[in-house]
Amino acid sequence: MTRTLQWNVDVALVEDEGTTKARARLRTDTGTITGYGTAHLSPQDVDVPKIGEELAAARAMHSVVRQLMRAADRDLQAVGAGPSGPPEPGYGWPYSAP
Repeated sequence: MTRTLQWNVDVALVEDEGTTKARARLRTDTGTITGYGTAHLSPQDVDVPKIGEELAAARAMHSVVRQLMRAADRDLQAVGAGPSGPPEPGYGWPYSAP
């Protein structure tokens, strides 16, 4: 059986005096995940608004990705398919054993 879904991501950006804020909202068939990101212009940097927009948007989408991966991990564990040990590297910060 083929199943086709469409999930949409909406990114909103606001710039104000050297700070760019972004909100990324992923809409799925079952809900919404929202992430936020910020970029600050350093006084010694050249003011290129596009760079702040890219950084803030990337950080907001990265937040959405982390939340989506956590939800997938929870769903896997709920059906008995989750990992039995520490998380494998592959997303987020690499795992390092103590």
